[in-house]
Amino acid sequence: MMPFPGGIEANPNATLLFSIAAAAIYVLALELSPRLARSAAKTLAVGLLAALAVMQGGPLLLVAALALSAAGDAFLSGDGEKAFLGGLASFLAAHVAYVALFLEAGGGIGLLTAESWRGAIVLALAIFVIVMLAALWRRVGPALRIPIAVYVAAILAMGISALTTFHTWVITGAVLFVASDGLLAAERFLLAAISPHRVWMRYAVWVLYYAAQLAITLGFLLS
Repeated sequence: MMPFPGGIEANPNATLLFSIAAAAIYVLALELSPRLARSAAKTLAVGLLAALAVMQGGPLLLVAALALSAAGDAFLSGDGEKAFLGGLASFLAAHVAYVALFLEAGGGIGLLTAESWRGAIVLALAIFVIVMLAALWRRVGPALRIPIAVYVAAILAMGISALTTFHTWVITGAVLFVASDGLLAAERFLLAAISPHRVWMRYAVWVLYYAAQLAITLGFLLS
């Protein structure tokens, strides 16, 4: 059963399936050396979610966040510090768009203290990102410390702002996004180059990330 009316032949459902297929293709190509096909699959997976949001008349901020994320994926599919910083900037902008979207759609900051489970998740997210930033601060060069600190603050704000919404899928997606970024940072900066954990962490980062974007997208489009 498809999530949007019209069956599998309807454009929204077909776009969603192509997005999922692109995400699966990227998983299969993850251990290959960087090449155009792999980069295209990675970028298309979330880029098609942005197209789906446009088709379904989703919020402009959702479209912007997904498009910026796709741009970040395109940067991070390359190698080198410039590609990393380009990806960092794109995802920083995407998180800012998500924060604005969640606060616009949510019930206000007061909701965080009105229900104990929301406050508990906020505390867990805060502890997680503080520990992550402390670990990264000792391992990255001086040129990356401030950009990474700003990014960590942005993703914490994204997670907290998602908790002001009433969409379970959106909250789940935001938490998965934070987890994905945490694993990505650990894999890139904290693990030894020959660590056997790098392989499974690369897969986990992508699966968590794509699931996060998909959950947030469907949370808004199907509500």
